[in-house]
Order: sequence, then C-alpha cells, then structure tokens
Amino acid sequence: MEETSREAVATAVQRVAGMLQRSDQLDKVEQYRRREARKKASVEARLKAAIQSQLDGVRTGLIQLHSALTDVKDIQSSLADVSKDWRQSINTIENLKDVKDAVVQHSQLASAVENLKNIFSVPEIVAETQQLIEQAELLQAHRKLMELECSRDDLMYEQYRMDSKNTSDMNLISIYFEDVQGLSDELAKQLWMVLQRSMVTVRRDPTMLVSVVRIIEREEKIDRRMVDRKKQTGFIPPGRPKQWKDKMFEVLEGTVSTRIEGTQAVTREADKMWLVRLLEITRKYVLDDLIVVKNLMVQCFPPHYNTFNSLYHNAVSIRVKELAAEDLEANEIVSLLTWVLNTYKSVEMMGHPELHSECDINQLEPLLPQDVVDDLLSKYVQTFTSNITGWLRKALETDKKDWQKETEPEADQDGYYQTTLPAIVFQMFEQNLQVAAQIDGEFKEQVLKLCLKQMNTFLIRYREEAVTYKEDHLRDRQLPQCYVQYMIAIINNCQTFKESINSLKRKYSQSSEPTDSDAAIERTLNEVAKEGCQFLLDEVFLDLEHHLNELLTRKWLTGSHAVDTICVTVEDYFNDFNKIKKPFNQEMTSEALRRVVVEYIKAVMQKRITFKNADERREGAERMIKEADQFKFLFRKLAAVSTFSDTSGIQVFLKVFVLPALHREEHIQALLAVRGDASREMRQMIIGTLSENKVSYSGVTQPIFKDITVPTITMTTMTTMTSMATAKLLK
Repeated sequence: MEETSREAVATAVQRVAGMLQRSDQLDKVEQYRRREARKKASVEARLKAAIQSQLDGVRTGLIQLHSALTDVKDIQSSLADVSKDWRQSINTIENLKDVKDAVVQHSQLASAVENLKNIFSVPEIVAETQQLIEQAELLQAHRKLMELECSRDDLMYEQYRMDSKNTSDMNLISIYFEDVQGLSDELAKQLWMVLQRSMVTVRRDPTMLVSVVRIIEREEKIDRRMVDRKKQTGFIPPGRPKQWKDKMFEVLEGTVSTRIEGTQAVTREADKMWLVRLLEITRKYVLDDLIVVKNLMVQCFPPHYNTFNSLYHNAVSIRVKELAAEDLEANEIVSLLTWVLNTYKSVEMMGHPELHSECDINQLEPLLPQDVVDDLLSKYVQTFTSNITGWLRKALETDKKDWQKETEPEADQDGYYQTTLPAIVFQMFEQNLQVAAQIDGEFKEQVLKLCLKQMNTFLIRYREEAVTYKEDHLRDRQLPQCYVQYMIAIINNCQTFKESINSLKRKYSQSSEPTDSDAAIERTLNEVAKEGCQFLLDEVFLDLEHHLNELLTRKWLTGSHAVDTICVTVEDYFNDFNKIKKPFNQEMTSEALRRVVVEYIKAVMQKRITFKNADERREGAERMIKEADQFKFLFRKLAAVSTFSDTSGIQVFLKVFVLPALHREEHIQALLAVRGDASREMRQMIIGTLSENKVSYSGVTQPIFKDITVPTITMTTMTTMTSMATAKLLK
C-alpha cells in the first residue's frame, strides 16, 4: 500500500513539474488545481459506482445460493418419499402384467376387427382381383391387391409385436393369405408385358401405360414406408421391397436391347452387305422409336423418368461393341466405324431436328471406347495392306495377259495407247480413300500414305515384269504380235500413274509436303518409261541390224539401199511411237537420232571400206552427204510429228555430242583412215591442229564417241574429199 502511495506521489510530482516548466505557467496554478480536482472527483465517483455494483452482485449471489440450498433440501426430501413409495408399489407393478397382455391382445383384436371384413372375404377378393387382372383392369386390380396386402401386413405386424418368435402364428397368416403373393406376381407379369409392348401400347392405348406407371409409383411409396418401419421395428412384410421401379427399367432396357438385336435379319454368308443393312435398320428403328418417345411416351411418364435416350444409347453401345468383337472384314470395319463416329450423331439419327429438345449429342458418351476404335483401325490397316497387295498382284497378272493379245491395246481420247491397269489400280485406291474419308481426315491421310507406299512396291514389280516381257519377246520376235504397241502402252501408263497419283494427293491430302514415297515413285516410273523406250529402240535396231552392217561397205558404195530402208523402217516404227505420250515421245526421237548417228559413225570407225582412188573417195563422200541429208530430213519430220521442241535438234545434237568427242586421237585416225591416202605427216598435223583448238565439253549427257570403240588400225593416206564428207555427215 505504501509502495502504491509513493508511486502515486512520484507520478503527481512529475505531472506538476511538467505543467510548471515556464514562469508564465505559475499564473495558471489555480486553473490547474481546479481541473485536477474535477478529474479526481470524477474518478472517485466511478470507483464508488463500480464498488457498489460489485457489492450488489455479491448480495444477489448469496441470496440465490441460499434459495438453491433450500430447493436441494426439498428435492432430497421428495426423492426420499418417491423411493419409499416405489418400494411399496413393486408388488402392485408385478400384478399389472395381466393388464399389459390384455392391452396387446386388445390391439390385436382391434386390428382383427378392423380387417375382419377383408379377412372373411379374402377368397372373394382374390377371385375378383384375378378377374380384374385378366380383364386388364390393372388399376382396380392393384387397388384390391393393396387391400389384401394391407390386411395381411397389419395382422403380421401385430403378431410380430406380440411375439416375434411365434413362427407358427406367422405361418398360419401366411398360409391364409398365400394367394396374395400369386396375385402380385400375376399383376407384375401384366405390367411387364405392357412395358415390353410400350411402343405399340402408347399408340393404341396410352392410358394403359399411364396406369402401369401409376401402379409402380404406388408400390414405390409402399416400399419406402415399409423400409422405414423396418428400421424402427425390425418387421417387414413378405415380398417387400418389391422394387418394381427398378424392374420396370430392366424391362425397358431389355425391350430396347431386343428391339436393336432383332434388326439382324441376314448373316454374312447370306449377304455380303449384312452389316450395312443391319446398321441402317438399327438407325431407322432407333430414330423412329425416339421420335415416338419424344412425342408420345414422355407424356405417360413422370419427368424424372426421362431416361429413354440413355436406354437406347446404352443398348446401341452394347450392340456395336458386340459387332466390334466379331471377326470383321476390312470393309465391314469401315462401315461400322463410319456409322459409330459419323452417322450416329448426324441429323440422320441422334442429331435429328425432332430430337434436339430431348437429346444433346454433345453430352453423349462415345459408343465405342477409343482403344476399341484404335484396334479396329489397326486391324483395318493390316487387312487393307494384305488385300491391296493381293489386288495389285491380280491386276498386274490380268494386265500381263493383255500384253499377249493379238489385238492392239485401246487408245485414249487423244489416241495414245494404254491398258486398263492404271484405271483399275486407282479405282481401288479411290474407293478405299473415299471410305477412309468417311471415318476422319487423319485416317484418310494414313490410308493415302499406305496406298503410295504399296504403289511404290507395285511399280518395282511392274518394272520387273516389263523387262521380262521384253526378254520373252527376244526369244521369239514373232510373239507377241503386238509387242511394240503394248510396250508403248506400258510407257504411257507411267505418265497416267503420275497424273493419277497427283490427282489423289490433291483430292485426299491436306499436306503439300512431298513424302519419301513420292520421290521413289517418280524415280521408278521414270526408269520404267526410259527402259521401255530403250526396249522399243532395241526392237527398231534389231530390224535395222542387217542394213546398218551394209553401211560403209563395198556393197554400200556400189549402190546399196540400206539408208533408204533404214529411214523407211524408222519412220514406220515411229508411226506407232507417235502413240507415246509426252515427254517420252520427245525423248524417243532424240534417242533414235542419237543411236542412228552412233551406228553410222561406228560404220565409219570400223574401217569396213578403204577407198582405193579419188573417184571412190568422191563417190563415197557424195553418198555420205546424201545420206546425211536423208537422216536430217527424216528426223526433222519425226521431230515435227512428235512435237520436238527444236526443229534443228539434229544440228544441236551433232554439235554437242559429236564434235567434242572427235578430239580423241583414235577417232580422228579412224575417220582419216577411211580416205586411204593420209600420210603420217598429214595425220599428225590435223591431230595437232585440233588439239590446239580443242572444244571444251561440260554437258550432262556423255558424247556419243564415248561409247564407240575404235578397232586397232594402221593409218594410211587421207584425202580432203573424205574429210569433207565426214564433216557433212556430222552436221
């Protein structure tokens, strides 16, 4: 207490010191004193009020404690009295057991009296109910059934309450009401029958369907009431809960499944289009049924029963899963996937305008899991690969048989020879790509790549067969009779293949990027066409072989018609070669020119003749000039017919391929040797002069002299006449 006083004094001193720090504040001492006095009085007043309040609370608490003590004493006294009275009344309570039994018996008798009329009339009500069921008066029959079940259930409940272990009395009641369960089962059969025929019933007699739904709703309410009473008492009547609502949905689901399963009228053995027919019938049945559901059925069921869309969706899903599990062929896989992925949600089925209000296609689960779809696509690709390999092999075998025909191949609208092979091949590709496009774009691209890959393999085989065709012909050049025409058709097919491939890519591919197969196909087709052209020229030069051998011989010098025959033969062949498509016909003309020049120069190089005198050299030179003009005329004519781009192609050819090659010494010596009068000095001078003025060559194609082997010869004299003739020939 003293410490508190000291702290208070110290605080006051400090406070006063703070107020009187300046001399002018001394004038306000009285003012400060009055203010502090007011504060002190205020604090003392609040303190007194707080203390008084505490004292009042303590006083009230003491009064309540005193009152509680009194109440406790009174309760203690009362409990003592109750205990005394209870001990005195034990015997009395034991004597009331008979009263309790009488009460239970009274309750049972009251229930019996209440159901007395029904109890005595059970057989009659059973008969009436049976008759009503047979007459399809289902609502009235159910009302009677409920009366019977209520009487039975009440009696059983009272018996259960009195003695739950007394099974004999329970059995007695069950036996007496044994027909009731039979009536319930019979009524249920009628309900299920109506539901199974709901699509027909809703059109003919919708009130019947409404009655069935009302009965099921009643039974649901009774089931819930009985289940609740079981939780409270442990008793539930026999046959409860009936769960007719669940059974109703089972029946409806079974009906829908039966409806869908019943669409398969034919099998694969009877009709190759069985799956297409099955899916179309399913589509029609489901659409028709759902339209009926939307327009008629929905009105017969409570709103929360609106599960028909899901019933049909689930049934269809189960059915297509069963179909997917079968050993389907490639076309059947595509038909199924097209139907599942496209048709099902299209306006032709679940997306039909009349179903928009009842069915949101975006909320529908997929009919097939993605892994099943992937498995089917993989199986299709495997089957398709195997099938297309077989189809291409068969198509090529058929085309090969055509190559042996004695009649010329057909010509297209422009007159170019062709066979049916490209059309058959790309018709197969087109059909499969159209089918693949029905599934989705990604799968279409996959099938296109597969087609191109198989095409490349096929073309390699095509090339091999063309080579075999040529080799077989060389064994007997009389067979086949139309070898040239069909070889032309083979060449033309290459161009048709190119055009068809580009057409497929434009039509079915979204990508413009070249693939690995593109380059391989292009390369193989060019090789087939190029080899075909070589084979045809081989055929020409086999016929010309005898006449080419006459060139630059004594017979040639004395009046041979070898060049005339060569020109006629070449022109005759080119009448057929004009049936070759661009650009191969142009290449044929260029290559024919090259080979004629090569053969003529070979004749010069082989020193088949040595001119003996100036007259022979002059005559030989004149003949060579004439024949050069003949060849020039011939190939200009052929170049014009084949739309050769450069009518002066012969001169260009000789300038590019012949002259640069002449700078090889052995070729120059061979040319000079034809004269027969060239001295060693003259030969060395000409070779030296040409060497000093050597023409550079940087062309892609090798000069023809590269392929001409010069036999070993002994150079003799040369003449200017022979040199001039040779130069004229080479122009």
